[in-house]
Amino acid sequence: MTLFTTDDCVLCAQLKKQFDLSAMDVQVEVLGNNDAGALAHLAWHGLVEKARKGLPILVLDDSSALHEFPHIESHLLDRAARCGVAARHAGNQAGCESGSCALQ
Repeated sequence: MTLFTTDDCVLCAQLKKQFDLSAMDVQVEVLGNNDAGALAHLAWHGLVEKARKGLPILVLDDSSALHEFPHIESHLLDRAARCGVAARHAGNQAGCESGSCALQ
């Protein structure tokens, strides 16, 4: 399972703070100018256009993808429970009015 993020994404940061992703066996790929591998992995899944519209994107083990924050958070909550990993309280869901939650 892979969570595609970017450094300046408010929603991505919220997920990384809320969940112990490594304990849940979720790989984090940070998209940016310096990581061609992450961009190539995103392209391999055919998700570049989706990433230009918004991040985070969670690619599941069956290669399907979740694009909407509430669905990603819900899936990760379920996975955390199955893995016996406590999720931190998220507080209020942050928004991304600045547009920084997308691949530039």
